[in-house]
Amino acid sequence: MMSVLEYAEDMNKEVEEVLKMCDSLGIKVSNKDDMLEDDAIVELDNAFANEGEDDTTSGNLVEVDEEIIKKLEEDDYYDEALDTMIDKKDAVLASEPAPIKKKKNKGKDIKQAKKAMYKNKEKLVSNESETDDSVVLYKEGMTIKDFAESLSMPVTEIIKKLMGLGIMASMNSKISYDDASVLALEFNKTLKKEETQDISNFEMFEINDDPKDLIERPPVVTIMGHVDHGKTSLLDAIRESSVVDKEFGGITQHIGAYQVVSNGKKITFIDTPGHAAFTEMRARGASITDVVIIIVAADDGVMPQTIEAIDHAKAAKVPIIVAINKMDKPGADPERVMREMSEHGLTPEAWGGDTLFIPISAKTHEGIDKLLENLLLIAEMEELKANPKRYAMGTVIESKLDKNVGSMVTLLVQNGTLRLGDPVVIGEFFGKIRTLKNDLGEEVVEALPATPVEVTGVSGVPTAGDKFMAFESEKQAHLIAEQRSETAKLKSNTLASSLSLDDLFGKISEGLKEINIVLKADVKGSEEAVKNTLSKIDVEGCRLNVIRSGVGTITESDIVLANASSAIIIGFNVRPTGKILDVAKEYGVDVRLHNIIYKVVEEMESAMKGMLDPEYEEKTLGSAEIRKIYKFSKTGNIAGCYVLDGVIKINAKARVVRDGVVIYDGAINTIQREKDQAKEVKAGFECGITLENYQDIKEKDIIEAYELVEIKR
Repeated sequence: MMSVLEYAEDMNKEVEEVLKMCDSLGIKVSNKDDMLEDDAIVELDNAFANEGEDDTTSGNLVEVDEEIIKKLEEDDYYDEALDTMIDKKDAVLASEPAPIKKKKNKGKDIKQAKKAMYKNKEKLVSNESETDDSVVLYKEGMTIKDFAESLSMPVTEIIKKLMGLGIMASMNSKISYDDASVLALEFNKTLKKEETQDISNFEMFEINDDPKDLIERPPVVTIMGHVDHGKTSLLDAIRESSVVDKEFGGITQHIGAYQVVSNGKKITFIDTPGHAAFTEMRARGASITDVVIIIVAADDGVMPQTIEAIDHAKAAKVPIIVAINKMDKPGADPERVMREMSEHGLTPEAWGGDTLFIPISAKTHEGIDKLLENLLLIAEMEELKANPKRYAMGTVIESKLDKNVGSMVTLLVQNGTLRLGDPVVIGEFFGKIRTLKNDLGEEVVEALPATPVEVTGVSGVPTAGDKFMAFESEKQAHLIAEQRSETAKLKSNTLASSLSLDDLFGKISEGLKEINIVLKADVKGSEEAVKNTLSKIDVEGCRLNVIRSGVGTITESDIVLANASSAIIIGFNVRPTGKILDVAKEYGVDVRLHNIIYKVVEEMESAMKGMLDPEYEEKTLGSAEIRKIYKFSKTGNIAGCYVLDGVIKINAKARVVRDGVVIYDGAINTIQREKDQAKEVKAGFECGITLENYQDIKEKDIIEAYELVEIKR
């Protein structure tokens, strides 16, 4: 929304002009301070863009042509008639040089862009046969009569051919695809199945571009690494080097993604705030990155977040370049970085591996050119291509709400061309592209594949990672946005279809060959032992792939990665907090906790064979914090506890958790309240607790009481 005055200033018009146009369009405003709705703004944009286009000398012909074009657009129908009308109009305008009122350059650009769009209209869902006469379309449930009509042959001729194949049928009998294929060959035709895709679910939309329409597109690159290892400095250095090349006018605003030019070719960089954001986008089905650069400081080496970056980059299954930064520092040790990275599965090319390591300095710009050259080399080897002749599809990079212009969304166009005025569906929201700006803040009329742009005109604020798609008409886009909104309401909060052990056997039957695992253990020895054991499990040609393993309790980062990679989390002798388990439940991630290796193997093998035993669901009763320890010669150590939540019951199962790691799992032996024995103690009260056959307790340990309840599968 914006006021009449703001709109007039934006369009370089007088307020009176805008008010007059509003009156003619039936938009109810009376003064400069009245607010214009988004729909009204789009209507005004179109009206001013078309203002002055009528040719008085050419009379009704041009006017009628405009009406036909508009009608064709409203009816979602573009064919040769539309091209004819546009060409016809152009011919009339060219042959009769009547005085035509000139528009502003922006309006002219919009008109030219829209004209180009009309000429390039094509169906995204092809439910009709190709224009090639040799191709016949087979539809599910087709009768012999229908098939004869599609072949332009008498139905009796088809029945005779079938009889020759030993098939007795009438004209209303259904014909199978195999039989139809044989008959099609008899008449020198090619049979193709009708493709039916749900266009409202465009995340899963299958793109079949004609190879001759494909052109080379820029690579999309993401930089990740540990905090303070120079990610921001590298991004700035790359942008500065691009300006030095004088291939861009300058750096103005930052929209979460930008393009640079190196050796005459573009490279698109996505600036994600962290690994979790990168993986969140993958979890939402947004596979946007072609190459990942992992930056490591030459004086620090591999750090915890570096390992996280490696895990996320590997899970994305894209080429990885390691940039060894801060080579200008006295303590720089690139050999150490290469050695430590090779321990995590990234072996340098110089050592016979397949990972490229490039020493750089974001401060002095050393190695920046070499890094960009190698990015272009990888892009060339990957043969990255897209089709600019189709409607745009892509992903939301970031979005925000501006009080003056409404929703502002940064999009990465991944295929097709996005044009000013295009109706779009972004996530669950509908819009018509009102403004289109590149990463330098310049207004443009179109954006080609792998181009980041900021747009306005969207009805809401989508989430990073949401997909978008442009459509032929506002009517079609509006309908699809409504369908997606309804579908979203029916869905659970799960962001991706995660895998659970319960449906593992079914997935294997469907052809799933690799099961991803995120493993967390209490100590390094346990981690290695469980990891090695899992790698040896092989059932029905399906193997387990540990995409991340580590020491310590399960974290939110582990859950995000598991969600994005459809992985199962196995915790060995660790105990996540209730909050973390809630997050796992929200994401739909299956978390399995064990303390015996053969039990892990047994459960995985049973799941892979589809023979899971009845499941026991753990019901947490309560937890208590040890605040003081009392030592007695007869009874041993008594834990003086304060019950934090729930209830602690005698003879309940219990575990002792110290810094997120389970150090004991057994049972509660006795509970004492003041001087008396108690059966249970509720939250907010103090009590003394002894554990069955366990004395090694410390202050601040947490005692969790729980019970196992069998649930039927």
